[in-house]
Amino acid sequence: MTDATLFRSLHNAADPLVLVNAWDAASARIVAAAGARAVATTSAGVAWTLGVPDGDALTRDAMLVHLARVVAAVDVPVTADVESGFGTDPDAVAETLRGVAAAGAVGVNLEDTLRGDRPGLRDVADQAERIAAARAAAPDVYINARIDTYLRGADDLDGTLARARAYLDAGASGIFVPGVVDAATITALAAAIPAPLNILVGPGAPSVAELAKLGVARVSLGSGVAEAAYTVARRVAEEAFTAGTYTSLDGADGYGDLNALMSR
Repeated sequence: MTDATLFRSLHNAADPLVLVNAWDAASARIVAAAGARAVATTSAGVAWTLGVPDGDALTRDAMLVHLARVVAAVDVPVTADVESGFGTDPDAVAETLRGVAAAGAVGVNLEDTLRGDRPGLRDVADQAERIAAARAAAPDVYINARIDTYLRGADDLDGTLARARAYLDAGASGIFVPGVVDAATITALAAAIPAPLNILVGPGAPSVAELAKLGVARVSLGSGVAEAAYTVARRVAEEAFTAGTYTSLDGADGYGDLNALMSR
């Protein structure tokens, strides 16, 4: 079984795929060693570790070089967050997908947020064309079409489902609807979308077991893990620079354990 086939098979509401999103080779290896069946990158975490903000600020080439390192670090399938595709037109999105496949990743998240002078959501037909180009460029890559209606504050179930249908018709493999954690909406989405549903989680969200009962096939932690890691760094620095103590380091994994993990 290829990694692409394996990754696709992991999307199952009876046993949801849990993705503890990584942002570099080290975090990917840590997540894999903890038992991950697949590794997903977070665009925010990748951008931050390279010193730029999230939101189409990173270059395609920088993302692909970084992605190849993540893929090489683990023995499980890797899916990449490619933001809105690193390009203004479908041909550019296709080029990104070819690069992702060449880097060894077997999936992508492709969002429909439009940034720049006219921030908002892309026109449905425009995004469908981009997804179709992505599918043609990388036939075996799992395309997780991210719909940002709820992230943008539009409590619009009908509009979300219309986008989901259009994106699936264009070649998407699954649908990702971040910004939704209430059971009624998740149930409605899962029932109406004829493809694996991905939900973004964090503190206060339903558990994986609860989401499985609602029909969710994929559960992502997104940028939350990177946020937590960088928060520890800030707390340690503030404590050292003010109190002159180091208690924020309590509970950290040891040098030997981490170094051994990186020396596989």
